[in-house]
Amino acid sequence: MSEEIVIHAEVRTDAGKGASRRLRRENKLPAVVYGGGGEAVSLTLDHNEMVRYSEFEHFYSQVLTLNTGGASEKVILRDLQRHPYKRLLMHMDFLRVREDQEVQVNLPIHFIGEDECVGVKVGGGAISHIETEILVSCLPKNLPEFLEVDLSQLELGESIHISDVTFPEGVISVDLTHGEDHDRAIASVHTTRVSKLDGEEEEDGAEDEDES
Repeated sequence: MSEEIVIHAEVRTDAGKGASRRLRRENKLPAVVYGGGGEAVSLTLDHNEMVRYSEFEHFYSQVLTLNTGGASEKVILRDLQRHPYKRLLMHMDFLRVREDQEVQVNLPIHFIGEDECVGVKVGGGAISHIETEILVSCLPKNLPEFLEVDLSQLELGESIHISDVTFPEGVISVDLTHGEDHDRAIASVHTTRVSKLDGEEEEDGAEDEDES
């Protein structure tokens, strides 16, 4: 398990672009928390702390602890705005979660078995990661850190779809609830240019032998 992320925040009453710019000059980050039956509350966060947390994969997919003035509540990150070209965070949105209510979260995919992939070792193909995350729905207590997908048995020309993924108990794919048309491919093994050329050379060689 990854380390629990605890976010320390202060409630703020000032609003508007001017207030947000002032916070950023002070190395602070404006944020808001809402949902869960409570009112929206504007927050101030430490920018450097949030930059560090934003480098953790599980920051985007796990239940976080938000401490505000001695009060603690469980939240998930709903939105993060970045500066278009500077290494700066601009704003964060957090959604309160309740133990008895399901949440929808994009879970990262961890692909395994790539070194043993049949389509690569035998077929000479290359693996394409079509998707890097899957939207799931579950109770907070059932939320995994990631989804593991084994590519070792994937052959040349084949794909793995969302429906091929083994989801933990209590976790479902949101896409699959909308029907088979939403069962997207998440990884495939395709023919490379080198393997195509090798195949053409073998065919040419066979034709030359037949002619002789």
